Amino acid sequence: MNAVIFHGTDCSPDNKYYWYSWLKEELQRHGYSVDTPYYPDINHEPIQTFLPKVLANHEFNDDTVLIGHSAGSPLVLSILEAIDVKVKLSVLVAGYSMRLPGEEKDPVLQESYNWEKIKANSNGFAFINSVNDPWGCDDKQGRIMFDHLGGTQIIRDEGHFGSEGRNLPYTEFELLRDIILETNV
Repeated sequence: MNAVIFHGTDCSPDNKYYWYSWLKEELQRHGYSVDTPYYPDINHEPIQTFLPKVLANHEFNDDTVLIGHSAGSPLVLSILEAIDVKVKLSVLVAGYSMRLPGEEKDPVLQESYNWEKIKANSNGFAFINSVNDPWGCDDKQGRIMFDHLGGTQIIRDEGHFGSEGRNLPYTEFELLRDIILETNV
């Protein structure tokens, strides 16, 4: 069993305001090999040139769980569209697949997605969004992906599930851990 946790824009896997390190330790305690790569260019470099670098750094198989937070979520969608293997589970937290309110550009997004290919390359999907996400990665964004891919959509009232800029720490994420550990896919 292995997992890859992709952080969001202008973040890092060891940022104390987010749950990344906590989740990594929790999954490791349950036998997972967990990768928390640092990609400072996420959502700064166009996905067309950024994605090949990400694909070259990781191996995906039928025991892989992909977790994307914020800009890490559309990255997960692009990974699923590009690979030729079906992963175990894909969880998108504060995810989005369409331009966010007020954004002139969002380099991590593709112009369009091959939803059928994405759906075919993951045994399951979970979308966790909030009604009060300050960046617009809200329940409506989650619903767009859910409508295309199915799975489970969970709607909370917990902001962006961490924010350094707004001093909103979210250092543990038991719901996310439980979704991953309880999946029978």
